[in-house]
Amino acid sequence: MQSDGLHEQSDRTMATQPERAETYGQFGATFVDRLRIYLVGLTINRYTSKRSGLDVLDLGCGYHAGYLKAMHSRLRSGTGIDYRVSEEVQNIPRLRFVQDSIESALPRLAGEQFDLVLFISVLEHVWDPLSCLHECHRVLKPGGLLMINVPTWFAKPVLEFSAFRLGTSPRIEMDDHKMYYDKRTLWPLLVQAGFKPSRIKLRYRNLRLTLLGLAGK
Repeated sequence: MQSDGLHEQSDRTMATQPERAETYGQFGATFVDRLRIYLVGLTINRYTSKRSGLDVLDLGCGYHAGYLKAMHSRLRSGTGIDYRVSEEVQNIPRLRFVQDSIESALPRLAGEQFDLVLFISVLEHVWDPLSCLHECHRVLKPGGLLMINVPTWFAKPVLEFSAFRLGTSPRIEMDDHKMYYDKRTLWPLLVQAGFKPSRIKLRYRNLRLTLLGLAGK
């Protein structure tokens, strides 16, 4: 009964979510965003460069699906979820896209089908992070890896100053933030979602402005 209540609550939450007016990167990216994407891309490559034939899910893949495109030569298949993606990436072989919210699309995916799930700078945008992380655990293959990158509370004033005062970050992204994280808040969410503590690694990066989470199934 408790599980049914959780799903009913999640369904009500999803039903009240407004659709975003635009997808990340749909109308270009600032220098700060391009730098962040580049640095995160290096991290992804560090943990996946020795593997090929990967089935990868990118949650909040962005309009141009940059991470999936960068990994394309090592993919068996790539799946991206976001509200909108460009026609260009939709025509790339071995890539498929679900143009919908993460909260709505994730539960519809079959279980145990991905080697890697990317949740990069997106968890802070979702209404129900625990349900999303539980779904990430469900769709991972045994031995698969969830990679999360989230802003910390130290980053909040920096990001807001960049967006609201300097205009060097997308204002719409900052207005869509629902949470900031640290190890004490992200770790219990991962455990509640089904990840074992022995398979979880959390590391602060970029002067503690971001938190990298690696959780194996």
